[in-house]
Amino acid sequence: MSLDLTKVAGQVTKMAAQLRYSNISKREIIDFALTTLRTADFGKLKRKVAASRTTWLVAGLVNSLLNTDPARPCPDEYTVLAADGSQIDVDRHRAARCYLLNIGTVMLHYGKYPAAELNSYPQLYSGDAEMVIYPEGEKNSKQLIEGSLLNIKRNVEECAALAELAADLPAGSRSLALLDGTLILWGLSGNAFPDFVVEALLEKGMLQHLDCIKALNGERQLSVASYISFPRGSDVVNALRVAVCPHDVVDTDKYCTKCASRECDKLAEVQDRDLFSNLLKPGERSSLFISTSSIVKNHYGPHLVYFFYLNAGEELARVELPEWAALDEELLNLTHSLVLDQCRKGQGYPVVLSESHEQAVVTGADRENFWQLVDMSLIEEHLPESGSVKSLSKRTRFI
Repeated sequence: MSLDLTKVAGQVTKMAAQLRYSNISKREIIDFALTTLRTADFGKLKRKVAASRTTWLVAGLVNSLLNTDPARPCPDEYTVLAADGSQIDVDRHRAARCYLLNIGTVMLHYGKYPAAELNSYPQLYSGDAEMVIYPEGEKNSKQLIEGSLLNIKRNVEECAALAELAADLPAGSRSLALLDGTLILWGLSGNAFPDFVVEALLEKGMLQHLDCIKALNGERQLSVASYISFPRGSDVVNALRVAVCPHDVVDTDKYCTKCASRECDKLAEVQDRDLFSNLLKPGERSSLFISTSSIVKNHYGPHLVYFFYLNAGEELARVELPEWAALDEELLNLTHSLVLDQCRKGQGYPVVLSESHEQAVVTGADRENFWQLVDMSLIEEHLPESGSVKSLSKRTRFI
């Protein structure tokens, strides 16, 4: 039976009315945030942020909060690379335990001799060697690659594909390697997974691929970045929460329950995009900021994640890049100009990311055909292919 929309229409109307009222009150809060940003003593705030201990993530400050930079012209010749991925997760109700990653890659060259290369690389993973992470040198502990961990594995493979693609760039070229989403493997933060999983996927995975991209800069100019559409972060706004706190050293665990004014609470509903959509003109980028997340500080080393906000015309986006690219003015300007150019060519979203997604996408029909192929292969090998009764019931019509 399909969803009966007539039963939820009234609820949707009520929700829309509540959102309209919320937007009116939110405008006042955004104005308060903008006033705080414009009047804050940057040097004092930078020191206060560095000394603060908060339960919310606060952006590390690099330069003036009010800096806005226009994009430089694109080079006459340049290349943009991207990698994106999709997956078919492990289905515990199926007879065969396996998963599939489909990584799409795109290389677009602009200039006197424009060219494009679009590819997809589906890879099936099965057996313990490919589906389980073990601590080095022992088999007593293990972590299955499925669910949220498979999402992280896909992110790592996207970066690996991007590094491999970048290795073929000619000497003297100017290029940008672009990923969709964040450079931060948030799923590995905290105690979500054991240390040996973080080591396998981050230190010996993602960061090694970023090392390879960085090393390519010896003979070519190559930046790497990630593009976050419609970002929901509040790192910079949280720095403003630190600014309005009456205490010289902010300690949320120590002071917040005893604080009577709670001026910072006014900013809790504001997101960074609310702030910078009022500050940046089309094409401009914000100041640089640093992610202070624990996983970045503890593991990323020379790839410490910096970010800026970009008014791409159709939307306000967050662009993340490693420290070595962020602090190189030429690479930073190249990232800004090429991301913006890609957004303009893609009607608001980087065209190279759109195309890599198209190469990688796995549809519902693709999933069903994949599992049918698996079942047929098991039959040919005289292996049981029925899976669980629950799986069979979902594929059978009774009424």
